Order: sequence, then structure tokens, then C-alpha cells
Amino acid sequence: MDNEKKLIYHERQRLQFCLLHSLNNLFQEKDAFTRENLNAIAEKLDLEDPYKTTRTPLSVIFKPHHNVLTGNYDINVLISALEERGKTVIWHDRRSGATSIDLDGDKLFGIIINVRVRRYGGLWRGRHWITLRKIERVWYNLDSDFSAPYPFENTEETREFLDSVISTGGELLLVMNDENNEI
Repeated sequence: MDNEKKLIYHERQRLQFCLLHSLNNLFQEKDAFTRENLNAIAEKLDLEDPYKTTRTPLSVIFKPHHNVLTGNYDINVLISALEERGKTVIWHDRRSGATSIDLDGDKLFGIIINVRVRRYGGLWRGRHWITLRKIERVWYNLDSDFSAPYPFENTEETREFLDSVISTGGELLLVMNDENNEI
């Protein structure tokens, strides 16, 4: 029996590319997605948008689904990227709490969380994407702001964390394995 522990892939935060880091952390692979991939998805979404707004000179940088310079991709890019990989995204109903999530089942590939953040002494407010993934029967918080992955002690600690995210206004997105396209 192989007693070696699997190395956990963990990308660190750079600019506002937390969605990119979250996706690569979710798939446990460097360059599972690249800036170019996500930019192309964002551009495609923009082209297909039937409700396009009037462009301004700032539209060159501030695109509808991302910021060209810093990233800051939106939920539409996340969902499209995951669907390209045969995953389904379910927005978790916060009224149900974390107890309604089957953390031990095979259908759940991972959880992507979107939380409010304040940076630079509260001068900048925004949102941050975080990935939770179960690897070899252990749930990990793969937050790109962390210096290393954080292993939860058990499923109950994972649920408590998810409930605390919900109670502070965070959103939980359950990334499900498509029954026909399991990894």
C-alpha cells in the first residue's frame, strides 16, 4: 500500500485573479485554466449578450464579465468554465444551511465560495472566490489568500465553516460531477 501523501496543489492570490486561482485549485492543476481561457469565455459571453450596453472609453478595460488588467471575473465566467469541463453548478439555498449539503457523496466535486472582503484598511470593498475540495477523504480550504491549504479536521468542522460563510452573507456554489463526465 502506498503511504505517501498526495501533494495538494495551491495557487496564491495575485491581483484580482482569485477566480482563476479557485478554478486551478479546484481541479488541482496548474493551468487547468489560464487568463487567456477565462478572457475568451468572458469575451464570448459579451458577444452573446442580447442586452449589451453602450460602450464607453473605459469599456476597453472594464468589460461586462471581467477587468482586463486585474481579472475580477464574474459568476457567468465561472459557470461557463465549469460547464466546459463537464461540471454543473448549483447555487446553494442559504435557508437550508450547510447540513443539507452531502459532503461525503461522490457527486460533489467541490465547493466554490464567494465572500465579501475589505482590503487596504477598509478603503476597498469587493468579493473574493474561495475553493473547498475533498482530497483523499479530507476537506481542504484552498483560499488563494492563504499561504498553504488548510485541512479541516472533519466533516463537522467543514460544515461549521460553511455555516459561518452563509451567516456572513457569503454564497456557496456546489460544483457537481456530471454523471456522464466524472473525473
